[in-house]
Amino acid sequence: MTFLAINWPQVGLQAAYLIFSLSILVILHEFGHFITAKWFKCRVEKFYLFFDPWFSLVKKKIGETVYGIGWLPLGGYVKIAGMVDESMDKEQLKQPPQPWEFRSKPAWQRLIIMLGGVTMNVLFAFFLYAMILYKWGDTKLPMANVKNGIWITDSLMHDIGLRNGDKIIAVNGEPINYFNDLPPKIILGKQITLVRNGKEQTITLPENMIEQLVEKKGKRNTLLMPRIPIIVGSFDDTTSVNAKRSGFHLFDRIVAIDSTPVQFFDEVAPLLENKKGDSITVTVIRNQQPIQLRTLIDTSGKIGFYVMNEDQADSLGILKQETKKYSFLASFPAGVQKTGKQLDFYVQQFKQILNPQTGAYKGLGGFKTMASIFPNSGWDWQAFWNITAFFSIILAFMNLLPIPALDGGHVLFTLIEMVSGRKPSDKFLEYAQIAGMVILFALMLYANGNDWFGWGRGH
Repeated sequence: MTFLAINWPQVGLQAAYLIFSLSILVILHEFGHFITAKWFKCRVEKFYLFFDPWFSLVKKKIGETVYGIGWLPLGGYVKIAGMVDESMDKEQLKQPPQPWEFRSKPAWQRLIIMLGGVTMNVLFAFFLYAMILYKWGDTKLPMANVKNGIWITDSLMHDIGLRNGDKIIAVNGEPINYFNDLPPKIILGKQITLVRNGKEQTITLPENMIEQLVEKKGKRNTLLMPRIPIIVGSFDDTTSVNAKRSGFHLFDRIVAIDSTPVQFFDEVAPLLENKKGDSITVTVIRNQQPIQLRTLIDTSGKIGFYVMNEDQADSLGILKQETKKYSFLASFPAGVQKTGKQLDFYVQQFKQILNPQTGAYKGLGGFKTMASIFPNSGWDWQAFWNITAFFSIILAFMNLLPIPALDGGHVLFTLIEMVSGRKPSDKFLEYAQIAGMVILFALMLYANGNDWFGWGRGH
């Protein structure tokens, strides 16, 4: 039954987003190794998108290098002559070192080659963020304009002590200037300072809040939103039949349900809970005049319209956003700043994963989780490039981890060699590469198992 319930067009779109994004990032990462290897006159034997055990989908030799696309979409690689890597080419290492081989180059050159991929990913993220800011600017919602406080859309936020209408002023003692920064700061935070009914209060967040978020069942889109009046934002052809038949119009503002006055969206659900499948009288304000509409509530307890979106709320003056535009030159320093901010955000997340007390490791996801980040309806270039830039930062950071088989492992061994003056043997590097690949495969298996089976989540 679950299989039949899958929205295949949505899954296909998000899969296309992910494959396109990762293909760009893998090619650029490997190009970083390729161009630095060529710079130091190393022979590059293969340049592949995806892995090619047993056979390739496409391959063509140009000069000394075979370029191709493998069938196993788990990354990509460049095969540099004389280097212990994914290819595990032991025969070549048995031969005497040649001048064009990686192992024949000075340690500082090998270090630059190994850092080439990470450097390319960081530069690409910076470039993308700069161009995004130049093209679309930076739109944010100032906390000062969230005049009605927050609207809790996830029960865990209620469990930790937040309430509808709270006005959050700081997390971990740091003022919150923009609402866009609030959800991630809460997830990684320890303490929230807020104003409720005119009085300042402090809420201490549970250390394992991320674990609680992971353990909760059901799909979660948001933790909280700005509290907004009940204004009709849009209709859906399949779910809004009752609302349309009852005479609702766009931008109608609901002020009463039966005889109960209402002001905000969060006040509606409790009133409709006992009215499923029944009719109610709704009072709306249209063109500054009150109108009463009789409507049927569906079996899920909804009238049948959607909340107004950010642009609609902005146009009505309810949630005024700020958009900062950048000139071409100004976008570059702004891009550097945003890259640094996103890198810091990911590092903080990574620290949470390493701390068993937070339970964040239970939320570690694989390709399914990555795909779910992308939009699920239509192609959105702004969202695509934003997510790709963030993935580029993640790829750079993860590749720098000191795990054999990753760039960081090779960098660590090279730095040790530069400090000690002793180069690790090819046999040691070979065993380290095997151990690293086993570790990476296990992590990949765990992450993707979490996606599909919820391993380690207790349900």
